[in-house]
Amino acid sequence: MSYRREHRASRSSLFDDYDSLEEGGLKASSFYSRDIDQHDNDKAIDSLQDRVVFLKRLTGDIHNEVESHNRMLDRTGSEMDASRGIMSGTMDRFKMVFEKRSSRKTCGLVACFVVSFFVLYYSFRILLYFTYG
Repeated sequence: MSYRREHRASRSSLFDDYDSLEEGGLKASSFYSRDIDQHDNDKAIDSLQDRVVFLKRLTGDIHNEVESHNRMLDRTGSEMDASRGIMSGTMDRFKMVFEKRSSRKTCGLVACFVVSFFVLYYSFRILLYFTYG
């Protein structure tokens, strides 16, 4: 039995040394792994920081563009309101012209001039086409 005890003791001491070597190896490997993980984390944080800065700049540009478009839409709306006012005034004048009998003759005369202008314009275009075309 004493032989067995000695054998077990020597065997356990043999494996204890092996375990301590293995643990030391794991500790060194674990330290090295932590260092690599920390380096990878630092790289990832830097990359994320760059992306956040880029996105912040991009959202700032989008905000400026939206503000610019809003101002342009406001101006367009104001101009449309002004145009609507001018058009309603013009329509009121046309109504007044058509309501008066003497003005109807004037409108007829204006219409004849407009039709005559278009007839002459297209006549000259046809004439120039056949002459030079």
